[in-house]
Amino acid sequence: MPTRSHIKEAFHAAVPIMLGYVAIGIPCGILCDSIGLGPLQVLIMSVLFYSGAGQFMIPNMWLAGAPIASIIASVSLVNTRQMLYAASFAPRCAAVSKRLSFLFAASVTDESYGVNTARFEEGGWSVDRALWVNIFSNSSWTISNVVGVLVGSAVGIPLSIASFAMTSIFICLLVTQKISIENVVAAVVAMVGVFLCKLAGLTGPAILAGAIAGVVAAMLANRALRAKGGDCA
Repeated sequence: MPTRSHIKEAFHAAVPIMLGYVAIGIPCGILCDSIGLGPLQVLIMSVLFYSGAGQFMIPNMWLAGAPIASIIASVSLVNTRQMLYAASFAPRCAAVSKRLSFLFAASVTDESYGVNTARFEEGGWSVDRALWVNIFSNSSWTISNVVGVLVGSAVGIPLSIASFAMTSIFICLLVTQKISIENVVAAVVAMVGVFLCKLAGLTGPAILAGAIAGVVAAMLANRALRAKGGDCA
């Protein structure tokens, strides 16, 4: 059982994440309301499907008329990074119960991964503390999404504005990324890939195809840079 001090430490570590989730969780809830999802549905989705990027993608792609198969494939591709996050924590979970390891791995997100990784590297951190960071973060995200649905239903946000919510969020995420050759290649190739797909009339798989093309191009660019560095050495 986690001690009161452990929970308190986890809460203090999670506060920046929780505040950030309020800022993006409410727009996500508004976007979900625009496609007809109610508070209970969004509550269940936020608890069971804990992925901010995925939850933004689902209603936005639905509004764009993307087929169900394309939505599922795109969201699944985006969320494959979660497996890497969980796998990287495997050595930390070697001495804890399988139940605790499962709960911790299943609730890791981008932000909580960064916070918990830093805490583990500093020392004096434990898996139960890390799990509570995830729980506090998820609670903030869930509540913010539900509030967003309520705000959206009360105010009546136009679909044109709601559908641009995810695009604006990802633009913000893009401009805050570290400038590197790999990131630039990924962004440019992904945008060109989506544009070419839509130009060819392939609106449904456009996002998925662009994302895959961007990731592959970035990996090839990274490999080429490493090979060049090795040759120079």
